[in-house]
Amino acid sequence: MTGSTLKLAALIVPLGLDTFGVAVALGIAGVPPRQRLRIALLLAGFEATMPLIGVALGAPLGHAIGSAADYGAAALILALGAYLLIADDDNDGDRLLSLTSGGVLGALVLGVSVSLDESAIGFSAGLLRLPVLPLVLAVAAQAFLLTQIGLFVGARAGNTLRNATENLAGIALIALGGLLVIERLS
Repeated sequence: MTGSTLKLAALIVPLGLDTFGVAVALGIAGVPPRQRLRIALLLAGFEATMPLIGVALGAPLGHAIGSAADYGAAALILALGAYLLIADDDNDGDRLLSLTSGGVLGALVLGVSVSLDESAIGFSAGLLRLPVLPLVLAVAAQAFLLTQIGLFVGARAGNTLRNATENLAGIALIALGGLLVIERLS
């Protein structure tokens, strides 16, 4: 595996854990089985689009500021990881579930609300000058698959699993940010 492939994988795995946590919350809140495919496609679509927006902003900035972009990407990833660890989203499942029945506007709000971290990852990927197509394809695939799994598991599990996956995602992002700083300093 190349360095950029490892960085790409390291960005995708925490996103998958976060997507899984959101899907578990939706499953706990009671998403009807007939809506699971629609929600998985919605989240995959938004989560694949948001990194493109982030890359569109991060890549030009990364080229403009050169090697300092690596530190900016690491800082952004560290901040996102810290946010996932300290954010209190215990009631998110019910709020997110209410959006699934809100028509087009509800779908847009749901899609954007659960995919903002992907724009930050896209921005970081742009700063790190990572390949865009593999990033988008991997994000879309993990979002679809882990949404389906999370909805299924959430219908059978409790909030403890959801909180654990979000905490694990935060820890993984902080570790990745730290590794990027160490790599840059050495």
